[in-house]
Amino acid sequence: MKKSPMDKVAMLNALSRIMELELAAAVPCTHYALMVRGFNRLPIAAWLKKQAEDELVTAREAGEPLAWLCGQPSLSIGPLPAAARQDIGDILCESPDQERDALTAYYDLLDLSKDNNVRLEAYARDMIAREFARQDEANRMSMKRFDYGQGTPGARLELCR
Repeated sequence: MKKSPMDKVAMLNALSRIMELELAAAVPCTHYALMVRGFNRLPIAAWLKKQAEDELVTAREAGEPLAWLCGQPSLSIGPLPAAARQDIGDILCESPDQERDALTAYYDLLDLSKDNNVRLEAYARDMIAREFARQDEANRMSMKRFDYGQGTPGARLELCR
C-alpha cells in the first residue's frame, strides 16, 4: 500500500482551524455562565464555566502539535454566535452546533494524518472521542422532561431540537 506524502501545510491549517473553533467556543460559555439567572443558577453556571475552561484547554492542546510542526498559532478565533441567548434551553441547544463544527475539523485532521503521522492521528482520534463525549453531555443537559401526569413512571425525555 503506497502512502501519500504528508501535507504539512494542510495539517497546520487544520490545527489552526481547530484552535480557532475551540477558542470561539469558550467565549459564549463564559458569557452565558455570567448571564444565568433563576432556579438552578449555580450548577448551570458552574457547568458552563467548566465548559469554557475545557474549550481553552483543548485550544492549547491544538496549539502544541502546531508548535512541534513548526507552525505559528493563529491569533484569530472562529465564528461567534450571532446573538446572545437569554433562555437556558436555547443556550444548551447552541452547544451541539459548535461541537459539530469542531468534530468536522477533527475528522479533517484525521483524514490528513491517517497513515502519515501517527502522533497527529492519535491526537485526532482522541479529540474526536472527547467531542462525542461533550456532545453526549450537552444533549443530556438539553433534554426536556414532558410529564403526562404527576410523576408518571413512563414520562418521555426529548431533546430540545
